[in-house]
Amino acid sequence: MNPVLAFVVVMLVWTVSDWVAKKTGSLLSSLFVASIIFLIGFMTGVFPPDLLPASSLLGLAGVVVGFIIVHLGTMISLDDFKKQWKTLLIGIAAVVGIGLLLLLASVIFGIRASVNDYGELISRFGRDYAIAGIGALSGGTISVLIVQEAALGVGLTTVAAFPVLIAALQGLFGFPLTSLLLRREAARLKDEYRAGRLEAPAAAESAQANEGRLPAFLRTTPGTLFCVGVVVLVSMGINDLTKGTLNTFVVALILGIVLRTTGVFKPSTLNGIDSFGLMMLAIMIMVFGPLATLKPADLAALAGPLAIAFVFGLVGIAVFTLVVGKLVGYSVPMSMAIGLTALYGFPGTMILSQEAAKGAGENPEEVAAIEGAILPKMIVAGFSTVTITSVVVTSIIAAGIGR
Repeated sequence: MNPVLAFVVVMLVWTVSDWVAKKTGSLLSSLFVASIIFLIGFMTGVFPPDLLPASSLLGLAGVVVGFIIVHLGTMISLDDFKKQWKTLLIGIAAVVGIGLLLLLASVIFGIRASVNDYGELISRFGRDYAIAGIGALSGGTISVLIVQEAALGVGLTTVAAFPVLIAALQGLFGFPLTSLLLRREAARLKDEYRAGRLEAPAAAESAQANEGRLPAFLRTTPGTLFCVGVVVLVSMGINDLTKGTLNTFVVALILGIVLRTTGVFKPSTLNGIDSFGLMMLAIMIMVFGPLATLKPADLAALAGPLAIAFVFGLVGIAVFTLVVGKLVGYSVPMSMAIGLTALYGFPGTMILSQEAAKGAGENPEEVAAIEGAILPKMIVAGFSTVTITSVVVTSIIAAGIGR
């Protein structure tokens, strides 16, 4: 596809999605609307499969995702990060809930096994599908790859395809549900702010607001990108040295927090540079990449297991996050929203938080206060579910596929 045409089409989809989100007060999030448009476009053939790669935005996203994560780290103060241990517990509970409920589903629905036309041993949502579903529902690309490698290693190609379908569809469930929950939480926080019980981050940090300790020539657009790029390279190096034990993105987030805390980087370090908007658009497009691989026949063949996985997975998230959230003193909407980050992770955690804050706040101060209360929780939640807990859990249970 012509690269310029592909870029224009993608920008049109995002423009329409953003417009709908604003008109509905974020009741329909831009991510959900764009997901529906891309899903229909790819499945009907209106959009060619190479639309997103041809736009060059996917390639750009692969380069700058680490930059954005460092930026997210500089949005969170060290004190804020220390406070998020409750969020971490709720995120872990969500993954545990998904795992236990899907294993329960495999017992209920996967009693009988049969052999398909390809000689594969399959079941009506048996243990193999449950394990594949746990990895996909609670995690991102890495978890899906772990499951696929294990399934293909024992010749189960249908099981290997299952997590890909889940990964392609889970945003359709996660985005609207999280948007509704965060809207409720944002409305509650607005009342807290007006009652004087919630402080805006800007007010708390006014005394230390500065441009960071970098010299002036490194505070330009290329200078900032150079410095953040070095941090990303260091994160990648640590990932390689530890053979993935310390994930690149987790290290990048931590380094961002440290560099902001020590004053090397200014808060929200990428804000104000010329390329930030395009970088964010590229990151958002990453969410829709799997939709290009979906075919109606794939959905029809695995419709039953997919429905079971989503229903039981969502029930697991709801039950476990509500219990743990109640114990640590989080509200019901916030607890469930934290658990739902397992379905999409970053950048959805950031976009949905910002949309909820803008939809509830009636002036910049209110928006800042609401976003300051929600965004750190959602960012840490996404890493606790998708990046950390899910990868650990999937690495352990994937060995059980085909056995």
